[in-house]
Formats: sequence, C-alpha cells, structure tokens
Amino acid sequence: MAPRFLTNLIPRKEQRRGDRPLLEVLRSLNWVQWGHFWSGWLAWTCDAVDFFSVSLSVTNLSKQFNRDTHDITTAITLTLLLRSAGAVIFGILSDRYGRKWPLVINLLMISALELGSGFVQTYSQFLGVRAIFGIAMGGIWGMAASTSLENLPVEVRGLASGVLQQGYAVGYLIAAIINLFLVPEVSASWRALFWTAAGLSAFSACVRATLPESAIFLRAKAHERASGHTTTHKTKIFLRETKEMLKKHWLLCIYAVLLMTGIKPLSTIGFNFLSHGSQDLYPTYLTKSKGFSDHDATVATIIGNCIPIQLAEMSPPAFRATFPGVAYQLGNMVSSASAQIEATGGDNLQTTLPGQTTPVPDYATVQGILIGVVSAFVLFITIIGPEKHGAHFEKHKTAFEEGGGRDDVVDDDEPQPDTAAVRDAESSRPTSIREEDEKKSSSSEKNV
Repeated sequence: MAPRFLTNLIPRKEQRRGDRPLLEVLRSLNWVQWGHFWSGWLAWTCDAVDFFSVSLSVTNLSKQFNRDTHDITTAITLTLLLRSAGAVIFGILSDRYGRKWPLVINLLMISALELGSGFVQTYSQFLGVRAIFGIAMGGIWGMAASTSLENLPVEVRGLASGVLQQGYAVGYLIAAIINLFLVPEVSASWRALFWTAAGLSAFSACVRATLPESAIFLRAKAHERASGHTTTHKTKIFLRETKEMLKKHWLLCIYAVLLMTGIKPLSTIGFNFLSHGSQDLYPTYLTKSKGFSDHDATVATIIGNCIPIQLAEMSPPAFRATFPGVAYQLGNMVSSASAQIEATGGDNLQTTLPGQTTPVPDYATVQGILIGVVSAFVLFITIIGPEKHGAHFEKHKTAFEEGGGRDDVVDDDEPQPDTAAVRDAESSRPTSIREEDEKKSSSSEKNV
C-alpha cells in the first residue's frame, strides 16, 4: 500500500451520487440561506478592513509616534499573537450557544476597539488597543465560515467557500480605497481609516442581528429542549464532547495548524506566512524600496487586490466554529512575526534606487526569500494531508449533543419529540438535506 502523500499526487475524478447541477442548487436557495452566507462574507470582509488599516498606515503611524517601521509592525505582531485567544473564546461560545449572538457581540467589540485605535495619542496606547483588538478579531473567521457555509447544500459549498475567502481581499481593497481617497482629504488623516472601518463592522453586526439563528442549531436546541435537558446539563455534555473530540482528532488539530501557518484561511502556519509575508509590509516595500509616493503605493495595492472550504470540511463536524477558528489563529500566531522578520531583513539587506546613492531596505529580496521557503513548506504539508471534499458536516450532532465529539450522525429514524419547535426547526433545514432524507426514506419504504 503506497503512502497517502504519494497516492494524493494521482488526480482522481470525484464520484458522488445524487448531486444536482450547480445552477439548480443556487436557484433552490432561500433568502435565509443567502442572508447567512452574505452576512458571514461581510463579517470576514470587515475583519480585513480592520486588520489592514495598520498595514496601510505604517508610514503615517511612524510619523505620528516618531517610531521606525520595526516598532510600528509590533502592533501587527501583537494582534496576530492574541487572535488565538479570541478564536478559543468565541469559537466555544458559538459551538455551545449558537452562531448569531456571539458573532454580533464579536463584531461590536471589534467596532469599539477599531474606533478606539483612531483616538490613541501615544505609541503605548496604540499597542495596548491593538493587542486587545487581536483577541476580538480572533473570533471572526470561525464564526463567519460556519455561518456562511453550514446551511448551504454540499454541492455549492466549494464555490461559496471561494467567494467567502475572497472577502478578505475585498476588505483589503476597501481599506486601500479609503486610504487613497478619504485619508489625504481630511484633517484626521490616518485616524479616518480606523473610524470608517469601525462603522463598517458595526453595520455588519446589525446585518447579522436581523437574520435568524442557524437552522442546524435551531434543530439541535429544539430537540434538547423537548428532551428536558437543562442549560447546566448541556454545558456538561459540551465539555465532555470537547474532550472526546480532542482525543479523536488530536493529530488532525496539529496538521491543521501546520497547514494554516503558511497562507491565510486556505489552510494555517504555511498559509498565514504566505499571506502576511506578502501583504503586511507591501505598501511599505513600495514606498521605501521602489520609491513610490504614498498615493501610488495605495493605487498599486488596489490593483493587486483586484487580480477555504478545505479547513471547514476537515473540521470535526460538531466544532465547526472552534476548530477552524483556533487552527487558523494558531497559524497566525506562529506567523505573527512575519512583518518584523521582513523589517529586520530590510535593515540588513539593502539596495539603492536608480539615480540615488542613499541605501534603502531591499524588501523585494527579503519577501522573495521568505515566500519561496514558505511556499515549499505549504506544498509539502498539503500533499501529505487528508482530503474530505464534499463532507456532509451538517448531518452530524452539535457540540452540546451526546456523541458530538465522536462525530455521530443525527439518527433520523430515532423517535423525536413532536413539538412545534422541533417541527419548525426541521422545516428550516437546508433544501438539499431534506430532499436527500426524503429520497432515503422513500427508498427504505420500497425495500420493505
């Protein structure tokens, strides 16, 4: 038997039964499913606007606080380091209590801290606010991804995850446009970028607040409530199932973190290094190494942004908010020093601009070396990793149901309490799931 990393190199046509054409599936989506998807996309987009506000303001912040690039990028490092804490806190809240209100609260916290970032007067204050901001920011990805994808039919999740992931590029684009057209025109200068980002996050929270809870969670809560389980009992189950999940998936946890360490949410260490290594100091590279003006560097950033279903599908089904969020943010933590690595590399590896004799940091070479090494790492990790494309994670029990940590599937044949809440929850399930269950039931009746 050949090792998995060798068999993974052989392309195989996917065999799946009963799948409907993509356009047919898209037409079957109801407004709640569309609303959940775009609210998650908007939250992820606002997350990018908030984060890249610092990257686009490095030059202005250096002047404001009379610090060099290395000191300013410390704020980026602190934000990335502390995002793991937020991923754990809000991931657990989301998997235990639902997708809606934890995400709303998370977005409002981000809005408040982004607003506060625009009012700081000293370098120490700026670092403190951005450190706390990192905790709040860490919760967004896991909840945004689960909100967007878990209620969609499996046939459309691959496309949807690609659109969701590009929300981060759109957020970077929006931040660059604000930095280009608004910041130079107002007396508040760089602060206007942070205040505008705060408003966008507050708007995103309002959008999510107008939509209902995830249908998957409504079903689980209705069954648990009908069964007479108390909040305390469900919390005990949640803690027990969390331990079961860690025992069952500890190796997958390690793999996901290694994967995400390399680009952003496509996979974790390798993906995040690719993302932050190529983006966080890009505007500074253009101004210092290529002699661009602040205006031209922003235009180039906009052009570059015009040009993650894997992690969600490999996640333990009952922990779709905690697992991808923590794996992604642990990868962020490992790659958090990428901007400072590049800043230090630029101090030691310098070049000169045409017609000038003053040496400037050679960020192009530094970034090229870093990205080359990390790309090789990501390629290796991806090849040896598992594949769970098309996983029906919406059919599994949630984290506060018995068996959730073991990836148990909801047993449709098991007698369930006949209450109005349960019936409403069942009717709100995604169309593709109900149709597939009806086909299964019909087939069983024929066999009988």
